[in-house]
Amino acid sequence: MKIAGFTIIKNAVKNDYPIVEAIRSILPVVDTMIVLVGDCNDGTEELVRSIGSDKIRIHHSIWDPGLSKGGVVLAAETDKAFDLVGPEYDWAFYIQADECVHEQYHANIIEACKKYKDDKRVEGLLFNYLHFYGTFDYVGDSRKWYHKEVRIIRNDKSIRSYRDAQGFRKNGNKVQVKQIDAYIYHYGWVKSPEQMKEKIRNATSNYWTEYQDKPVSPVDLFDVNDYDSLVKFTGTHPSVMKERLEHKSWTIELDTTRKKFSLKDRILYWFEKTTGIRPFDFKNYKVI
Repeated sequence: MKIAGFTIIKNAVKNDYPIVEAIRSILPVVDTMIVLVGDCNDGTEELVRSIGSDKIRIHHSIWDPGLSKGGVVLAAETDKAFDLVGPEYDWAFYIQADECVHEQYHANIIEACKKYKDDKRVEGLLFNYLHFYGTFDYVGDSRKWYHKEVRIIRNDKSIRSYRDAQGFRKNGNKVQVKQIDAYIYHYGWVKSPEQMKEKIRNATSNYWTEYQDKPVSPVDLFDVNDYDSLVKFTGTHPSVMKERLEHKSWTIELDTTRKKFSLKDRILYWFEKTTGIRPFDFKNYKVI
């Protein structure tokens, strides 16, 4: 059995993406790691090369500005990266530039890939998610955060990235998946308020251009205290994040007792926390 990793990245230095940590977090699981670097001159390629692994294969791409609305360019680039996975690989492990896998799940991931390798009904493997917010100390626990998504897909090129590259579809249909005991740690909202505003500014320039004509910029709208529900994180972070944790330069205290819900969302939140079931949830996959 062989597993290929793949990811896309552009302006990692400018936007302070933890791409090095993302790649390093899955290197022990994959046999090769394809990194598709978009057109930028901020030192992104040099940053990736600094990892120093002979598993890494760097390729180059020019992002199509005509695909910027709705983040569709992210799906297009993801498909390009996936298409670089050779036929000798059974599975393809997609990791985004602000995601990491804790090393405690490596064995589970490899075991699942082996278990379902020959079961062609299984088109992907479903991961649980932790979405960190503000700092490394808080996790979003409301319905606004997707709590599961597909990150390993069978090496079948009829599988394509969906919408803004959150998930995948096969011939336009939801992929059939098996849930595995593993989490993706999402750090996209872990930045200082200043860094977050810069990230949003760059995003609206590159792949969310529909916001450019809004009367109020998303940069002006961002407020770290504008959340509906958070819980304190009590676990450990992936070891690859150790340096970032040690060099965090900002402190934010957020109130986890505050719940900002409509009556409907309050009831649904209570039901999920009581039963473990999330009713009426959009699923970009079909669990079999």
